Amino acid sequence: MILRRRSFLMGAAAPLLAQSSGDTIPTAIIGIGGRGTGLLDGILKQPNAKVVMVCDNKPDRLDKAATTAAKSNPKATADWQRVIDNKDVQAVYIATPPHLHAEMAIAALKAGKHVYCEKPIGLTPSSIRDLMAAAKASGKVFQAGQQLRSMVQLNDAIRKIQDGVIGDILFVKAQRHASADLKYDGSSGDWYFDLKKSGGYLVEQSVHNLDLCNWVIGNHPTRAAGFGGINLHKNEPAGRDIYDHQNLIYDYPNGVTLSFTQLVYHPRNMPAGNQYVNVYGSKGSVELMGSMNFYSSDGTQQTLLSPKVEENPDAHTVAFFSAIQKGTPNPADINVGATGALTAILGNEVCRQGKVLQWSDLGVKV
Repeated sequence: MILRRRSFLMGAAAPLLAQSSGDTIPTAIIGIGGRGTGLLDGILKQPNAKVVMVCDNKPDRLDKAATTAAKSNPKATADWQRVIDNKDVQAVYIATPPHLHAEMAIAALKAGKHVYCEKPIGLTPSSIRDLMAAAKASGKVFQAGQQLRSMVQLNDAIRKIQDGVIGDILFVKAQRHASADLKYDGSSGDWYFDLKKSGGYLVEQSVHNLDLCNWVIGNHPTRAAGFGGINLHKNEPAGRDIYDHQNLIYDYPNGVTLSFTQLVYHPRNMPAGNQYVNVYGSKGSVELMGSMNFYSSDGTQQTLLSPKVEENPDAHTVAFFSAIQKGTPNPADINVGATGALTAILGNEVCRQGKVLQWSDLGVKV
């Protein structure tokens, strides 16, 4: 079933029962690597949250997190199930390697906890289907870590595009290019290069970019085709099975097409690198991840579509606790998390199977 445009853009309705705005929400975090550390810092800044548990299976990370949150005197554990079993914990952040996201999120939701789950919310269609069912049955807030959805400038720009500033959306060209592979001996080297644990660059990282494309188009794709492989980093590190490049085409309703590339060997000093999303419309086009400029089709007009603002780096966390306490709109609900992850998974599958695949082939209704 195709998502209704307004629902897809804005997220789901508020949770069934919002907590009193005066309550302090006892919060735990599972996974305190690079991303988890940033999330922990953001939680500690929230006056309506208190970190009561920190969890990681690496002792150095656990000790560091406990020290960082010492003012809250949190319990520290290497066993994530203890977080789920703690009835005092009302909200859980999950920032582990991706293959653990869905299992942990489902357990937390079934235990009656609100969940902030880093992207991607799952690595397989079946795990995402199960998580969707758990989230919708729980009556709790589930928010995916698609933090672009909380950026003020992007929200303003996409609202204007959806209101017709560029006319009908016809085509989107986007990319996520890096200048180097991830460090093999880095903190994520023990899981990142295993497809079953990370999903590879497309699912673990480019899910942000693909979600942004879905967002501006106002829908998820109906089918995809593409190619990918390992051209440069063959068997680096040993046993690697994630791609170092992919070239994808996604078809959307009403004839809209997305052309997306990702690779990890684009030299820093070579033009047209890094990330961009160019949206082409019947009246003109917008450089959505760069200048935010609108260019008219006849070449006579170049204007700033949306002015730059000072973004709050913790805006997504602010939105999560606001949704819990005040019932405010959730910027990245379970449908947003699911469509983003499934779009990336579809991209991987067309490359691996070597054929065009339909969205319906994933077997998940969103």
